[in-house]
Amino acid sequence: MTPTQKYRPIMVAGTGSHVGKSVLVMGLCRVFKRRGLDVAPFKAQNMALNSGITPQGHEIGRAQVAQAQAAGLEPSVDMNPILIKPGGETSAQIVLMGRPLGNYAGADYYKLKPRLTKTVTAAFRRLNARHQLVILEGAGSCAEVNLKRHDLVNLPMARRAGAKVILAADIDTGGVFAQVLGTLRLMTPGERKMMAGVVINKFRGDASLFSDGMEYIAKKGGVPVLGLVPRFEHILLPQEDGVALERGELRGRAGSVRVGVVRLSHISNYTDFDALAASEGVELSWLERPEELAGLDLLVLPGTKNTLAALNRLQHSGLFEAVKAFHKLGGKVLGLCGGYQLLGGEIADPQGVEGPPGSEAGLGLLPVSTVMAGDKTTTQVRAACTESLPFAVPGEVSGYEIHMGRTEPQGHGRPAFRLTQVLGQGADQDEGQVSPDGRVVGTYLHGVLDNDDLRSSLLAWARGGAAPEQADDYAAFREKQFDLLADLLEQHLNLEGLLEPVAARE
Repeated sequence: MTPTQKYRPIMVAGTGSHVGKSVLVMGLCRVFKRRGLDVAPFKAQNMALNSGITPQGHEIGRAQVAQAQAAGLEPSVDMNPILIKPGGETSAQIVLMGRPLGNYAGADYYKLKPRLTKTVTAAFRRLNARHQLVILEGAGSCAEVNLKRHDLVNLPMARRAGAKVILAADIDTGGVFAQVLGTLRLMTPGERKMMAGVVINKFRGDASLFSDGMEYIAKKGGVPVLGLVPRFEHILLPQEDGVALERGELRGRAGSVRVGVVRLSHISNYTDFDALAASEGVELSWLERPEELAGLDLLVLPGTKNTLAALNRLQHSGLFEAVKAFHKLGGKVLGLCGGYQLLGGEIADPQGVEGPPGSEAGLGLLPVSTVMAGDKTTTQVRAACTESLPFAVPGEVSGYEIHMGRTEPQGHGRPAFRLTQVLGQGADQDEGQVSPDGRVVGTYLHGVLDNDDLRSSLLAWARGGAAPEQADDYAAFREKQFDLLADLLEQHLNLEGLLEPVAARE
């Protein structure tokens, strides 16, 4: 057997949240893949409401799915052994090795740390054994001194992995000198020795004007600055969490088909709309007020981690009645996962899965009712469109399910899809629902809009015309974005010396 050269792992840590760690890992995975390496991403613990499903049916962070795609790999649960999905102000669902462990408050979660440390270390070692290079991602700030003894994901994980560390900072928010130098100052001498360099992200303007700033950071911090990455808008990448929405960074472009997505509370898996936003002629916007529904061709209710909380927000914002009025005036509505549940007549939670036990009336636009359940459905599927689906296409489409509830039709129903495979095994069951008037569709299938022909047919239905003969190729578009990102990093970062060979394996 030919020995395979192994390389010391690399971690991208950050001075804070949303400084570009996920994007850097994604880009570096593509950079080293293009250099012929078998590279894999790893994040020990991810807090996010955007998640995906591995081929084995395990739930992991959506960012690690995208990073795996950039590396040319199928996603694996070992890439993200712990996923934290906030469901309220003080508690979150813990997903351990792809399966729900339960809902925990912070103090209770900390009690699990000895067990979890063993789990994430074992996952990393399995991943590291299978690949030449592993690129780890930190979480938030790597210098939260009050949390360090419980830290599973930042510098303690880098030490366990034997990784060298890149420190990422965001210059766009201001205070980059304090970010970097303050973070380095709070490290122990041993932690500073792991530092391979600093990356300054999201720079605007003439980079030459910051050359003295880079020299100052390198001199005062004692760590080389690997480069200055410009802020970009020409590359469209999946977002890890809701910060981009909060900051208004996900803006649509002008187009002939106007699609509005409601910003539900606890919104999840809004990466479902990446392919729509990238489609030619689509103007996609995020809605929070009733008046923003005017003039839409299609209204979408996305997924949410807490459907009953999202329902309450809809009622208090006025969107509950506005959505019903939009439909009454002839509007077309699509609900995905939690959005599908909201479209039904009743949402019941007898076990208190999402809060106090009880039930609430939904929008009543689909003849279905939902009962929340303690068990969670996580699966990849293939499905055929039914004749009831107003934007049906021939053949099969792929998607995945992540939900806690069970939704059943009232009466005979008009299913939207027929599942043909679940986790690669043959299946034959109805999925989703279409309203009697054909203007409302609900489905549990995430990722279904990534299917080019179905997305093209959906947009044709939205605008009341025929679908174009040639649908946009979203997979090719996504690959191009990964390559554009890799090009950007190779142009602006000094990556020489990052790869450190270690003993070869037989």
